[in-house]
Amino acid sequence: MNPSNPPTGQSTPEIEELRNKYYNASVMDLRMPHDHLMIVRIKPDEDVPRFSGGQYTTLGLGSWEHRVDGGPLAELEKPKLIRRAYSISCPMLDLQGDLLANDEIDYLEFYITLVLRPDTDDPPLTPRLFRLKEGDRLHLGKKPVGTYTLKPVQPGDNVIFAGTGTGEAPHNSMSIELLKRGHTGRIVSMTCVRYKGDLGYLAQQEQLQKQFSNYRYGAFTTREPENMDENHPSYVGKQYLQDIIQPERFQETFGWSPAPDKTHVFLCGNPSMIGLPEKNDRGELVFPDSKGMVELLAEQGYTLSTPKNPGNIHFEKYW
Repeated sequence: MNPSNPPTGQSTPEIEELRNKYYNASVMDLRMPHDHLMIVRIKPDEDVPRFSGGQYTTLGLGSWEHRVDGGPLAELEKPKLIRRAYSISCPMLDLQGDLLANDEIDYLEFYITLVLRPDTDDPPLTPRLFRLKEGDRLHLGKKPVGTYTLKPVQPGDNVIFAGTGTGEAPHNSMSIELLKRGHTGRIVSMTCVRYKGDLGYLAQQEQLQKQFSNYRYGAFTTREPENMDENHPSYVGKQYLQDIIQPERFQETFGWSPAPDKTHVFLCGNPSMIGLPEKNDRGELVFPDSKGMVELLAEQGYTLSTPKNPGNIHFEKYW
């Protein structure tokens, strides 16, 4: 038996009782672009909770469930439900290629990456999620929450979504929400990943670009041969969103130049990409040494949005 792939079929009356107690949803569909990337649709036992694009809810599995990395199981004498918040994504298009709005589906879709951290003492959820298969049971939060939404966006505003990895998830549902309601401003959704194989929604994004003249998708990588090998015929170097947001580069890539007074920017993903300022010992806000999107945008005339001071740079703390 491979210790990194323990059996999952072993159940006991005690485990079934725990599942019946804590689980309220089932895996309706599951797609794996690769072993560490999952697009999963969860159907609750009751009505699907309504949500606004950009919001999140929790998924949960018991500490008694197996992990994909073969990590330890908690003793059943101390069972617990392990929960974590995930942004809600969306399928974007139906089988006919038409927009599929958030209120037209009977499930919630999630875009999840597996990052193994064997040295942690906490009982992580994601390695358990990656043992799921269609029909399996789990916990789903009953009420999506979050203020990372399109509320401040007016119909004619330009909107730029910038995400890293699965930080693209909330931007998918936000983009569809805008397009479905006939948004007239320009929309750019750009994402940065290590490899092209990490682009779980690439086919849908390319189709959206063909259907909507005001929508553009930009996918950028950092680990492909053309990013690493200076002798590669298509060498471009590592491509980070901090480079793409520079005015000349943005104009070259997307064909228009955003005006700060008419544009909202939404940031979700790696904290280094976002680059939020923090207070120093004197209470002054100081940006990180390596410039993130917030500082770069501030230099262009954008303002960071906070609960007390609304602006046009919005962010989601993804980890």
